[in-house]
Amino acid sequence: MATTLQMSPQLEQIHGEIRDNFRTLANGFQKLDKIKDSNRQSKHVEELTEKMRECKRLIKEFDREMKDEEGRNPPEVNKQLNDEKQLMIKELNSYVALRKTYMNTLGNKKVELFDMGAGSSEPTAQENVQLASEMSNQELISAGTKTMDETDQAIERSKQVVHQTIEVGTQTATTLKGQTEQMGRIVNELDSIQFSIKKASQLVKEIGRQVATDKCIMLLLLLIVCGVIAVIVVKIVHPNNKDIRDIPGLAPPAPTRKLLYVRTTEHYD
Repeated sequence: MATTLQMSPQLEQIHGEIRDNFRTLANGFQKLDKIKDSNRQSKHVEELTEKMRECKRLIKEFDREMKDEEGRNPPEVNKQLNDEKQLMIKELNSYVALRKTYMNTLGNKKVELFDMGAGSSEPTAQENVQLASEMSNQELISAGTKTMDETDQAIERSKQVVHQTIEVGTQTATTLKGQTEQMGRIVNELDSIQFSIKKASQLVKEIGRQVATDKCIMLLLLLIVCGVIAVIVVKIVHPNNKDIRDIPGLAPPAPTRKLLYVRTTEHYD
């Protein structure tokens, strides 16, 4: 029947996985008859139980995908898909009943309730009610206690996750606060460095102006000294040059003196 169904690629993949699991269950229950050791039988039954749980999950996923595509498929295709889902549910419940038989044989009467809980799954609900009615009060109490324990464990795990999340958030907030304060200190230090650089630039400019002024004064003094030296040299070289004025504080050159003598008569004699 699977070859005549019109399915989307997603539905075909889920349907194929369910059929593969059903074949594994069929082969597993056949091998179970050949196992003589009770411990190995119990372990093998647990493995088959895991396969049935996987089938349950896949059938629910198949039902969700079928409902998502219901508006895009013709009515006859939707009817065929729904019929196929019901067949898979019935086949799964047959394996559930077979498992119960083997568990009763092994002396362990733990029963798993498989409720598909999707859409038009009334046959599954009825079969689950039938399975529950076949259980004793002690088994029902044990199943309820187990479910409550699993729920309590899930709640505790959720609390631990929330507590760890709060701790991580607190540590992150503390780290961010420390980094924010460090960045503030860095900004203040940068402002101080910028102010110091500005003051240093002004000081360098003032020193430069003072050096330039000192150089101008020294150059002027040098020119005056050179001029005075030049005048002195010229006066020494050309003392009679009237175009050159005397330098204040410098004595004029001494005039050339001639020695005069008078001849007397006694000298001629």
